[in-house]
Amino acid sequence: MTEATTQPGRVLAADGTPLKRSLARALRMQKIRALMLVAPLLIFVLVTFIAPIADMLFRSIENQVVKDTIPRTVEALDSWDPHSTELPPEAVFAALQADLVEAVDQKTHTRLGSRLNYEYSGAASLLRKTGRGVEKMKAPYQEAFLKVDKDWGDLELWRTLYIYSPAYTNGYFLNAVDLKKGIDGPEARPENEQIYILLFKRTMFMSLVITFSCIMLGYPVAWILANIRARTANLLMILVLLPFWTSLLVRTSAWKVMLQQEGVINETLVWLGLVADNDRLILINNQFGTIVAMTHILLPFMILPMYSVMKTIPPSYLRAAKSLGATNWTAFWRVYFPQSVPGIGAGSILVFILAIGYYITPEIVGGTDGTFISNRIAYHISKSLNWGLGAALGAILLGAVLLLYYVYDKIVGIDNVKLGG
Repeated sequence: MTEATTQPGRVLAADGTPLKRSLARALRMQKIRALMLVAPLLIFVLVTFIAPIADMLFRSIENQVVKDTIPRTVEALDSWDPHSTELPPEAVFAALQADLVEAVDQKTHTRLGSRLNYEYSGAASLLRKTGRGVEKMKAPYQEAFLKVDKDWGDLELWRTLYIYSPAYTNGYFLNAVDLKKGIDGPEARPENEQIYILLFKRTMFMSLVITFSCIMLGYPVAWILANIRARTANLLMILVLLPFWTSLLVRTSAWKVMLQQEGVINETLVWLGLVADNDRLILINNQFGTIVAMTHILLPFMILPMYSVMKTIPPSYLRAAKSLGATNWTAFWRVYFPQSVPGIGAGSILVFILAIGYYITPEIVGGTDGTFISNRIAYHISKSLNWGLGAALGAILLGAVLLLYYVYDKIVGIDNVKLGG
């Protein structure tokens, strides 16, 4: 204990400082030491979780490439009316020629073409073609550009340049909900180009079906594990955990083999005479195949939380209910089941969030009708390289998950979710 002295109206520590200030300094040092202990974990979370999400959100609105590559053209286009039926004036073409000369020298015109190609098909090849002869162009520049390619006379190209000239845009988010950025605001895309709303609905629906299937299959297994002898339960638990020791790709490929028309399930049904050989069931490359495979893969994530909660429910509660005259069903439904609901809630949240983000399994067994929005995000990130649209789709998916989490908290209460104890 630190010795303290008293003065009229004040209490001093042994070193002569006021006791209140000395205690505050000691508490501050404790907080600093605690912060230093958790700092590595905070830095790890910041670098591997928060920073990627922030970068994703920024990419979904960032549009610097147009303004940085052709700044003179962007400035000159401000005086042009995009509703006009006339091409931009000669000054805009002159500015574009000067910008493209510098862009070709710095090899950035291809980036501009890739960006515009997301909104105007053929822009990438147009800019590559124009870049090869832009240095030799002479005034009048409008005629020179039209001589290189007649697409420079397309008003839609210039309107696209005008619309996507600002440094930030909501165009990616509009594309992510089957809209497009027009001169006067958002416009609906043609019906044959509307895909993302359908994928979002399909993802949510199938994730809910998978979650419900895991509950139906996992609850009896968790109940058995929680109510049999410990030695037998430990042996059966190994079977539950066994899928974690097998590659996800191997498990998914195994379902592809089993579900195909010449696979194990169809062969068995034909052998039993339940299905005609020329009328085999189509169990793969559709929603059914995705639901079956993902239910099997995510089932352990449902069983473990339910088991950990059921293990804490004393068996004496059921015996007491039966001794008071309750039937087996009444004792289960009125006494046992309500106490197991927190485990169902924990498992449901875990399975649902994992399900909406899966893309390997739907990609392999889903075909055209069983793919998720995550498959489209992966496509844009790794193949089309439209990172802005992929980021916008990911941001919307993240927002939907957070919204559902909020609704769940308001209806059920996140405090009621348990993993045991």
